[in-house]
Amino acid sequence: MAQHLEPLVVRHAHRIPVPTCPSGPVGQGAVAARQLDAALMSVGFKLSAELLERLAGLDRDTVAELGARTLDTVRAMVGDHVRHNVYFRDFPANVPDTLEFWAGCIAEALAEDTTRASTIAQLSTGVVDLLTLPSYGRYRHAYEEMLAAHGELIAAAGDRLTVLHPGGTVEEELTALYLALAGSATPLGEAALADLRLLAEDAVHGPQPKEIPVRETRAVLNLVRVRAGAEPLLDTVTDVLRLACALSDGDVTLVEPTRFRSPSRRVRRLLIAGLDAVVAASPAKLADVAAHREQFKRLGERLHPHEYPQHPHAAEVFAVARGERKVPTLAGRAEALLAAGDAVGAARLLTAAPGRLFRALDHLLRRCATEEQRDAVLAAAEEAAPQVAGRVLLSVREHVRNRGPESGDRRRVFVNRFGCAWVTEDTRPPVPPRERERLTALLDTELRRRLPAPRRLLVDPDVLDVALPLSGRAAAGGFGILPRGSRSPVDGDLLRFFVYWKEAARTTDFDLSALMLGASYQTDSWLSYTNLQAVDGEHSGDITSAPRGASEFINLRLAAVRGRYIVPQVNIYSGEGFEEVAESFFGFMLREAEQEGRPFEARTVRMRSELRGPGRVALPLVFVKGEDGRWHARWMHLYLKGTPSANQVEGNRASVATLVRGVVEREFLTVRYLTDLMAGQGTPVETWDGATLPDGPVTFLGLERPEGLHPESVVLTPENLRDLIPA
Repeated sequence: MAQHLEPLVVRHAHRIPVPTCPSGPVGQGAVAARQLDAALMSVGFKLSAELLERLAGLDRDTVAELGARTLDTVRAMVGDHVRHNVYFRDFPANVPDTLEFWAGCIAEALAEDTTRASTIAQLSTGVVDLLTLPSYGRYRHAYEEMLAAHGELIAAAGDRLTVLHPGGTVEEELTALYLALAGSATPLGEAALADLRLLAEDAVHGPQPKEIPVRETRAVLNLVRVRAGAEPLLDTVTDVLRLACALSDGDVTLVEPTRFRSPSRRVRRLLIAGLDAVVAASPAKLADVAAHREQFKRLGERLHPHEYPQHPHAAEVFAVARGERKVPTLAGRAEALLAAGDAVGAARLLTAAPGRLFRALDHLLRRCATEEQRDAVLAAAEEAAPQVAGRVLLSVREHVRNRGPESGDRRRVFVNRFGCAWVTEDTRPPVPPRERERLTALLDTELRRRLPAPRRLLVDPDVLDVALPLSGRAAAGGFGILPRGSRSPVDGDLLRFFVYWKEAARTTDFDLSALMLGASYQTDSWLSYTNLQAVDGEHSGDITSAPRGASEFINLRLAAVRGRYIVPQVNIYSGEGFEEVAESFFGFMLREAEQEGRPFEARTVRMRSELRGPGRVALPLVFVKGEDGRWHARWMHLYLKGTPSANQVEGNRASVATLVRGVVEREFLTVRYLTDLMAGQGTPVETWDGATLPDGPVTFLGLERPEGLHPESVVLTPENLRDLIPA
């Protein structure tokens, strides 16, 4: 496997592959290893004691080369691979009053011959376009001048320090990472899928996972297999359709229509043969065609199935898509029974598709007229439960948790696969208490049965409020990211947000803002380019284009924040979208008041997330003040559609507040739920005190792997928390 994939191991596993064949005399790497350790600490990373020792045993040149690659990787992880300048050089000091600043920009425009006439003309109308003023929105000093204006960051005990651990060889680590991603029981996010595709290109002829549970993952792997000359893995007609979409660079989730390209003769034969084999083995799978009828029709126009009479079953697929052959679908038959008032019959029918049955349980129970009917529906669910995927069981368990008597006062938050969200009132009647309790007991029992029973479970309490990663799409790519709905503590005097973007082809203006909401979600204040300073904090100034990249910051003094909720957001004012720019990301830092330092300091970065959604307003997370006065972050990873241009915090306050309320008041299923289930089945669960580690192997569950853990321990951190989801 290629060495250029080594950064994937560092990013996903926080391990550094250690070569076994150094290029020079061994035992001379100690000095280079210590130098690497010092360089890493400057950006908030550190070598573990074991890794430092192993690197010291290598030759100097090998350590230096490995160190250079590692340093580049971790700097990019936290956003330190670019230059972060600010409009106001002394930020957060000396940020001017907004109106005074604007008046100064107008005065400067009047002083210049080239802009005087147009500025006077605008003043005569009573409205001045800030973007026409020469000193507005553009850096007024060099990056080096900004650095010179700030002192060194004073080290503090609360600075982030992410420990990197030793791994095996590059080949061993990449194989393990490939098998973990390919065999994930939950859908991967966009960034992880892209990494998997890179890994698969080298691993296609090597070891493969026993199962590939997620169909979108299977499509990516099939794409690589076909291009490498290997046979694709196909067992449904939809697998073939997803592969065809992947070959045309389309949407393998089948949500968005794909414009199919004309495939080569080899690919046409392969896809036709795949459809033929699937239907020949199980004619009932023709029923799956109806769900994607139009896409199958378009695919048939490219494949010309009539040219392959030796594959008659493939022709049946397209006959169904064109409506020439009728194949009753399970969903259609269930809907017909429901329309006839037979919810029990629909439930019994859906036992043939256990996952679909469980997703429909709420609806089925509400369609029952009597207690006896609801008992029959739940009896069907009990019969089907052992065949339902663990991820589906957990999703239904979270759903049931939010369907109690109080659910009528809640909002329903809908999030599509792209992260775009909308909220409506929850007008559904609650699930009756008796049935809710029975369904809860059923789900808990089945999930408890499937969970592993480690001899000893050691848990860092900080991980207990992390939401279960039921889908990788519920989190963006980046560093320090937790799944949507997770809670994590925020400790520090200063909270600082940052956004960076670099336009690809058009002038692009992103605006960083922060909305402060009160206990009833009413607006208390905000910081943005229209309100540069307040009691709460300061804005670094508006940058209106980014041909070479641009940054904006917001600095908040947490003790001074008057509201209960802080909602950072990135608004696209004009130009390219989040998915069009060359690069864009958001993050936050935590500092103590006396630390000073530059506007961006890598070792104070707690989170950096990619901004790659389709909306025009990004809402990465919300900060919530608890009843005890302490702050915590609640992760959202959401986007609002917004308007094509001129999105501002002032214009989306109501929609943002409604969305925040929907997320904050929803009860997400967290790691705590699974550890409680494990404890209920007799597994000894110990809370880690942050210092003392046991001598023997344990299953450790925490935010980071601690140093000194027994080498045979099983470690579950946010990077591989998906492994905790039962099959």
